[in-house]
Amino acid sequence: MSKQNNRYTVITGASSGIGAATAKAFAERGHNLILIARRTERLNALKEEILAAHPALDIVIKTVDLSSVENVTQVYDTIKALPIGTWINNAGFGSYGAVGTSDLDKIRQMLHLNIEALTVFSTLFVRDFAEIEDTQLINISSVGGYTIVPTAVTYCATKFYVSAFTEGLAHELIARGAKLRAKLLAPAATQTEFGAVANNNAAYDYDKAFGTYHTSNQMAEFLLALYDSDQTIGIV
Repeated sequence: MSKQNNRYTVITGASSGIGAATAKAFAERGHNLILIARRTERLNALKEEILAAHPALDIVIKTVDLSSVENVTQVYDTIKALPIGTWINNAGFGSYGAVGTSDLDKIRQMLHLNIEALTVFSTLFVRDFAEIEDTQLINISSVGGYTIVPTAVTYCATKFYVSAFTEGLAHELIARGAKLRAKLLAPAATQTEFGAVANNNAAYDYDKAFGTYHTSNQMAEFLLALYDSDQTIGIV
C-alpha cells in the first residue's frame, strides 16, 4: 500500500485516455482523487465507476478549461488546502499539420494548455508542497518531446518544453534538498482520442498509422512504475 494512500492524487485531463486509466490505477492503490477536465459527464461517469469498486475513497471532480490561465489559478486555489501527495499534469492537446497552414486558434490553445497550464500548476505545487514528505509531481511529455515529427513541429516543440522544464525542475529540487520529487513520463504512441483530434480525423486508425502502440491501461501501468521508482524520466 502506498505511503500516501490517505492523501489525494490530482490528475489533469482525467476524463479519458491516459488520465482516466491513471485515475483507476491510483484508485486501486487506495488514493483519494482530484480529477480535473472539461467534460463534466465524463468526469461524473468515471467517479461513479471508481466509487463502485472503491466506495471508501473520496473523489473530487473539477470541471474546468485549463487553456485559460485564470482558470488554472482559480481551480488550484480551491484544492490547495487538501492533503495532496501527487500531482499529475496529464492534460494536453495536439494539432498536427504544416506550420504555415496551421490553425492559429488551435496553436494558441495548444500553447496555453501544454505549456502555460502545466508550468503554472507545477510552480504552484512546488511553492506549496516542496517540503512535504513523499510528494511527487509527474508531468506528461511525449516521445515527441525528444524527437521532431515532421507533421507535428509545433506540438513537438511544446513537448520539448515540458521535457526541458521538468528535467530542470527535478535537478533544482534535488539540489536544494526538497522532499518533493519531479518526474517526467514521455509516452510513445498510445491509443486514445488524441490521434483523432490531433489529426482532425474522426476515423483515425492506429493500426494503419503505427506498427505497434500502447493502450491507456498500459501507459497507466508505466506511470505507476515511474511513480514507484527512483527514476526521474520514463520514456516508453
